[in-house]
Amino acid sequence: MKILEVIGVTKRFGRVMALKDVSFTHFEGEILGVIGPSGAGKTTLVNLITGSLSYSNGDIRFGGGSIRDLKPHQIGQLGISRTFQVKPPLTKMSALENVMMGALFGRTERRRGGRAARRRAEEALDFLGLAGKKDIPIERLNGLERKRLEMAIAMAMNPKLLLLDEVMSGLNPTEIDVGVALIKEVRDTGVTILVIEHVMKAIAKVSDRVVVLHHGEKITEGPPEIVLNDRQVIDAYLGKRYKATAALSKTEKII
Repeated sequence: MKILEVIGVTKRFGRVMALKDVSFTHFEGEILGVIGPSGAGKTTLVNLITGSLSYSNGDIRFGGGSIRDLKPHQIGQLGISRTFQVKPPLTKMSALENVMMGALFGRTERRRGGRAARRRAEEALDFLGLAGKKDIPIERLNGLERKRLEMAIAMAMNPKLLLLDEVMSGLNPTEIDVGVALIKEVRDTGVTILVIEHVMKAIAKVSDRVVVLHHGEKITEGPPEIVLNDRQVIDAYLGKRYKATAALSKTEKII
């Protein structure tokens, strides 16, 4: 079943074309990876889906209905949430306080009040392995714990569709494997996930399908084992170093 449809979406910033006639479908229960070089339009796409930006042409449909004219909080209440990097002064606040803010912005707890938001926040922290850190200021969390917290804040919104924006950046290989496992666990709770990521090992392991953007246009989509070994994708994004590595071993192409 379709949960998200991006239909011929174009976004201009003055004379700059950030996205040009981009279309793809995201299916319920699927982990969809979106990759591309810096400036490809990935973050612009997330901002359009979440209502932070308006688009110049096209439409985005969620659950069968257009979300083009909705405000970010209305889109959040429909069931779309995204990760954000927690920045000062919020880092002085506890993990629980930050996640509660996410819960209050979500599709159920806003109407139920603070007690329900706290319960939802504690559930999200527990699920992401941060129950023992809930009263600790965020500035005292390590890198992996902060990434988990970003996911907990988004999960506390009780989403149907979760947008993960580079949650693997800055992690070491072991932490990336943990992150991949966590994302799959979130999906197994019934949440559909869109992952924007530069870490190809993570994209290869976590994605059911991959969409590739380049200069604001979609150049291909498909299973990761095919897309990440596509000559057009290697030439446009992954580069000669990736091609040389891939030539050494078929296994190394996608892991």
